[in-house]
Amino acid sequence: MQAQKRLGKQTMRMAGDVKIIGSASIAGKMEGEGPIGESFDEVFEDAHWGEESWEKAETKMQKETALCAISKAGKAVSDIQMIYAGDLINQCICSTFGIRDLGIPFYGLFGACSTMAEALSMGAFVVDGGFAETVVCGTSSHFASAERQFRFPMEYGGQRALTAQWTVTGAGMAVLSNEGTGPYITEITTGVITDKGIKDASNMGGAMAPAAVSTMLAHFTDTGRTPDYYDLILTGDLGKLGSDIVREMMSECGYPLKSNYNDCGLIIYDLKKQDVHSGGSGCGCSAAVLCGHILKLMSSGEVNKVLFVGTGALMSPTSTQQGESIPSIAHAVVLSNVKEN
Repeated sequence: MQAQKRLGKQTMRMAGDVKIIGSASIAGKMEGEGPIGESFDEVFEDAHWGEESWEKAETKMQKETALCAISKAGKAVSDIQMIYAGDLINQCICSTFGIRDLGIPFYGLFGACSTMAEALSMGAFVVDGGFAETVVCGTSSHFASAERQFRFPMEYGGQRALTAQWTVTGAGMAVLSNEGTGPYITEITTGVITDKGIKDASNMGGAMAPAAVSTMLAHFTDTGRTPDYYDLILTGDLGKLGSDIVREMMSECGYPLKSNYNDCGLIIYDLKKQDVHSGGSGCGCSAAVLCGHILKLMSSGEVNKVLFVGTGALMSPTSTQQGESIPSIAHAVVLSNVKEN
């Protein structure tokens, strides 16, 4: 059975039915004003969302998004057997404090901006392996809490480099189950850590792009597919610079990406009308885009096969201060309205 589940070196195929039976996304004011603002379940205007700090607002966002997703899946909290979640703040406290009162068995994850893909991977493995019937997977980020941790005090007001991306205030949660209806998770391609020596913390897209390429090449090699197989190939989140690099590198490798390729960091904001420079970033970027926008497109049948490639920069404030380069990771998750054996 294990031999049937593994395709090549890095890709695993689900043997049973793993479906996303419900999802939810909550976002901040700026995200609500973007091109896909209507796809979010809730948009809050105040960055504190009535809480005492930005971190507590993000904590609330995780909890409320999880509860919304569970409700939309037609489940009760007591039906959830496991939850996988993470965020960008030290020790993933927004996830820990957001989930602590729910009484659900919990695994905290850190994959930086790849955390949504990582959580979906872990959840799919558990459901496919028969260790749980219903699990929740998700993540979040908050512009102000991330700025405070990774860059400068909000009061500093420094000029941002044109390569910089805007951390999304948003969260996305998905309920996975072997029962019910919804798009299938059919394959997972687990990435390897990729490091091209980039040290510029304002160039996350450039640092993460090689990881996205590495994982996509592994996926296409393991499955024997080409980019044309998918209605949508979605990276998240490389922004304008990173996605341009991905297009160039994939073309050089013999897998040119066409109009079916896009990036979550480009979808969530209007780069012409909103001053976000190279686009969106943060754990909540790909999570909110997937759980709010993409899954609605799949539900309507507008897209049926999606290759979701979550990308993350595995750095910390300490590694940056010590002059380290930025190692990156990408995990790919195949979503399909039709399960193919």
